[in-house]
Formats: sequence, structure tokens, C-alpha cells
Amino acid sequence: MNKIGLIGDFDANVVAHNAITEAIKLASNYLDCQIEMEWIPTSSLENDFEQKLAEFQALWTVPASPYKSMQGALNGIRFAREQKVPFLGTCGGFQHMIIEFGRNVLGLSEAEHAEENPTSSLLLVAPLTCSVSEKTHTFTLTKGSKVAEIYGDVEIVEQYGICNYGLNHEFAPLLEKAGMRIAGVDTDGETRIMELINHPFFIGTLFQPERSALKKKVHPLIRAFIQKAAIQSRG
Repeated sequence: MNKIGLIGDFDANVVAHNAITEAIKLASNYLDCQIEMEWIPTSSLENDFEQKLAEFQALWTVPASPYKSMQGALNGIRFAREQKVPFLGTCGGFQHMIIEFGRNVLGLSEAEHAEENPTSSLLLVAPLTCSVSEKTHTFTLTKGSKVAEIYGDVEIVEQYGICNYGLNHEFAPLLEKAGMRIAGVDTDGETRIMELINHPFFIGTLFQPERSALKKKVHPLIRAFIQKAAIQSRG
């Protein structure tokens, strides 16, 4: 049995939370792969997170931040990164993936999220210049990236959820130099997808690929994520 941990604070009123479980079911049925899902409250990862997460073959940090425990969410992301566990972060998960990398890899201990600490002097995740909430956009993928390989294309169309924050573009070169590659940008050239180069599967998107489940479609990114979980299980 492949076990996927959903890091976040489940709320039945959040569209993405319901869509994620459906998206995983659609992909696992398509792959004829048995998947067990478990929601992991962020507060439960504040302590002893390594032991709690060891049983999962993949981790997904979900939308709907601010989380009850930002540190718990960051601990979960760090575990996936360091232990080479397949990881997907969407919307808020993508934003916190950047914060975790900034703090623990780049040494930017003061790196903050504008939603959590808007007065911080080091906002790695900042307000978007234009609202993208509930909008569908076109994205250009980086040739040679894992994401482009998964989609089998260099131009895609995806939908955002409720989203007001993204990567502070001033830090993009620093992140890339350290191995966090820009894998996709929007029509304005703003970073919307990133992936960790030296990792089997560590991908974050500001949009919400899980929304494909609302149309009963198997999403390529989620399908690839499930495939990696199955490989992790066999390994």
C-alpha cells in the first residue's frame, strides 16, 4: 500500500482540499495503484516530525494558508527535501516550499511570508502585483525541466485557486543558483512553478493542478507524483 501524507489543516469548505483527495483517487485508479491518504495537521509536525513522517511514501503540502502551524508545515517540507521523499506543493504549499528552502538551504533565517509577517525586512514570499484568484492562465515551461517532461509540452493552461502571494522575484536568481530551478513562468515572466534539481520529485506550483479533478480529469503532474510514490514504496 502506498501512503500519501497531506500536510495541511483540512477544511471541508476549501475547494482544493476536496479536489486533492479526488485528484489522487483519479490518478491512482488510472495507474491501477492502491493509495492510502492521510491528512496531517500542521500542528502535529512541530515536534518529532521525522518519526511521524517516516511511514509515508510521498508528501503533499496543500493550499489554504496561513496554516495553524507554519513551523509544522516547514518541518514537513524539510523532511521531504532532505529524505528524498516525493513532494508536491500547491498554492500555499509552493509558497512555503520557497520559505523552507530559503531558511534551511540558503541560510536566510529571517526569510518570511508576507501573509504571516508583512512587516518583515526579508519577504521571500510577497504579495502578487495583480490578483490571480480563480483565474486561468497560460504558462511557459522550462525546456529540460522535470515539469516539462511530465507534461510533454512547453506551454500549458492551468487554474489558480484563491491566491494573493508568490515568489519575490528579487530572490529568484539566488534560489536557482542553489538548485531550486524555475520550471515555469506566466505570460508576464513571473515564476509560477519551481522544482529541486537534485531530487527525485520535488515540485511546487502556485496554481492548483488538483482542480482538474473537478472536471474528472487525471492531471499529468499528479499522475507523475503518484507514480513516484509507488516507486518509493517498492524501493
